[in-house]
Amino acid sequence: MVAMRMTMWASRRRQAGILAAILLLVLGANVVVTHQVLTAPYPGHNDFMSRWEGARSYWRDGLDPYGDQASANIQQRIYGRMATPEEDPGYFAYPFYTVFLLWPLVFVPYAWAAAIWMVALEVCLIAALLLLFDLYRWHPQPGLWAALLFWAIVNYYAARGLFLGQPGHLVYLCQVLALWGLARRRDRLAGGTLALSTIKPQMGFLLVPFLLLLGLTLRRWRFVGAFLATFGMLMGASFLLLPSWLGEWIEQVRLYPSYTAIGAPVWIVTDYYLGLGNVGEWGVTALLWTFLGWAWYTVLWRRRLEWLDWTVMLTLTVTHLSAVRTATPHFVVFTIPLVFYLKQLAQRGRGGRRWIALILVGTLILPWAHFVLTVEGRFEHPTVYLPVPFGVLLALWLTRRQWQQTPSVLAPEGKV
Repeated sequence: MVAMRMTMWASRRRQAGILAAILLLVLGANVVVTHQVLTAPYPGHNDFMSRWEGARSYWRDGLDPYGDQASANIQQRIYGRMATPEEDPGYFAYPFYTVFLLWPLVFVPYAWAAAIWMVALEVCLIAALLLLFDLYRWHPQPGLWAALLFWAIVNYYAARGLFLGQPGHLVYLCQVLALWGLARRRDRLAGGTLALSTIKPQMGFLLVPFLLLLGLTLRRWRFVGAFLATFGMLMGASFLLLPSWLGEWIEQVRLYPSYTAIGAPVWIVTDYYLGLGNVGEWGVTALLWTFLGWAWYTVLWRRRLEWLDWTVMLTLTVTHLSAVRTATPHFVVFTIPLVFYLKQLAQRGRGGRRWIALILVGTLILPWAHFVLTVEGRFEHPTVYLPVPFGVLLALWLTRRQWQQTPSVLAPEGKV
């Protein structure tokens, strides 16, 4: 019996090794093709460029990534000259610990670094979707499984993020990992990845505190401890290497709205279209946060855990509606509630599958058409920012009972 088990274990190790080798070969080939077809002939990925050059300037030239010389290096790479006052200056504008993430890529030419990064983001999108399948305990049929993987890469918000080199795709994976880890009681993984997700604070400035409060309320000490340890190490190492980074980063964040034309969806509606100014924007934001506060109170203090999954989705939605600045690639996070709805439809048989096909085709074609028909020069029209977050908010409200009546994936059997 022991010999048989050892033989089976060795066989599984060989199979895992073969699969890992095949995966590495596929990824390596993808990097080469991406380099030859995209990143070498068409340099770009400006969202990645600013972070990469800032990190390169720090690690290889010993420069402050927030300093004037590093900013000049970034602008020279993007424009071939210094940016004019009307152009995006391309500041590093991320927490300092982003340089740790990019360290391995600063020692290769930019075209290769961009190719590796683009493939890594594709892996983030695919891995997040597979984790969501497991989170919701959904096993789509092979054809639908393949269609969803294809959709996850080429839908407008994902593809735009890939072409820009948007780090938000990595944050999305970290947030999904945090939720999956909580659901599967992998608390250290959940806490560590939630801490890593703070490289883009605007994508989780409401989700992070909610999940930490949840961990404290339900005594998930390993989760809270892993977050604090990881975040503490990132912050400690940052202050050790560049003591002035926090003030410099805050200053670049403060300047961000001065050279970005489009704010959050709430700003677009209240200020850009209705002309209500800051009063209108903050009024609507206050209403959203009050509504969200009620949901938090229901889960955290009243312990109504049947509301937990819905409240997490509401938290993500309000985050992207009310952040000072968001970007459409960030909307890949709404794949999380989408998978919930698709699973519910799949359980309805043939009629449900027809709805799934309609939803996937619609969410694939309509955003691309919206962009193409409204694009102004190289910039998205403000209306592109509105359908998804407001649509998800409406869907969450209309289906709140469905979320309550569906067994929670984050609190199975009413426990977390």
